[in-house]
Amino acid sequence: MIRFAAMDAFWMLLVPVLVYYILPAAGKMYGDALKVPFVADLMRIKADSRHSGLMNSGVRSSALKMFVMSLAWILAVVALARPQMVGEPHRVHNESRDILLIVDISNSMNERDFVYQNRVYDRLTAVKNVVSRFIDERTEDRIGLVLFGTRAYLQVPLTYDKQSLKEVLLTTDAGMAGNSTSIGDAIGVALKNMVADGKPAENKVLILLTDGENNDGNISFPQAVNLAKQEKIKVYTIGVGSDQVPFFGGLFNVPVSSDLDEAGLTQLARETQGRYFRAKDVQSLFKVYQEINRLEPQEQEGRYVEDVDELYWWPAAAALLLFAVLILLNRKVG
Repeated sequence: MIRFAAMDAFWMLLVPVLVYYILPAAGKMYGDALKVPFVADLMRIKADSRHSGLMNSGVRSSALKMFVMSLAWILAVVALARPQMVGEPHRVHNESRDILLIVDISNSMNERDFVYQNRVYDRLTAVKNVVSRFIDERTEDRIGLVLFGTRAYLQVPLTYDKQSLKEVLLTTDAGMAGNSTSIGDAIGVALKNMVADGKPAENKVLILLTDGENNDGNISFPQAVNLAKQEKIKVYTIGVGSDQVPFFGGLFNVPVSSDLDEAGLTQLARETQGRYFRAKDVQSLFKVYQEINRLEPQEQEGRYVEDVDELYWWPAAAALLLFAVLILLNRKVG
């Protein structure tokens, strides 16, 4: 689509008309020109001696010059009006949250103790579904994924590509990163990638989800807490796992002990201005991520911008070319 950025410039098309009708004629401004009969007689004799076709040629030449002059003026005015080629609008993302999801995929996440609508699910399957919905709702945020067990991996760097992120998450299996739980290493990996871009810390968030305690890795839990505190990055922690295991399709439950380090997760969240949440079933896990959504509101939707190409130089170049042609015509006539 073509538009003009300075529509007011088109008023200049009337300038030649205004000059012609409003300004006084040259004779009235400076008086009548000095008349020399001899010169007039010579001009008349010269004109009479020419072929009548030359007179018609002069008329045509004057008409051509007037046409070229008018077209050049119109093109010059069009150039001043700044024609632009405008492309389709596309959305530009706001500088919203950078969120790194830190998900425990140790073997214990295979434990089938999450009940939803009278069906029993393993912990990781429940987490995948709930976290996928959370990702869908964070439309304006960059989100990344760190997976950890014995070792921690940055599986998906911070990205706006939510579909690819979910595909990686949904294809994850418990035990892929080892059997033990290295929470400290996972936090270290996440912090390293969070601070790499140099952006302010206030819009960066870590969401750590685990069902165990830090029992492996190179970074201890207290060290991880100090690192997060130094970087001033907020950490929300989520402890998952039921304190009872359903049997026979949930007909009855058996109490079990848990290795979940609730005290450490609570301290990590408190030291970084975050919060600790406990999720014992699918419904409570949904509520946890809804609460995080509320605590970390998104910015307003991204702005829509248009790609604009300036075209004024086309009519400007054409006008200059026509003015050059007009000068050549005047020299030829002369």
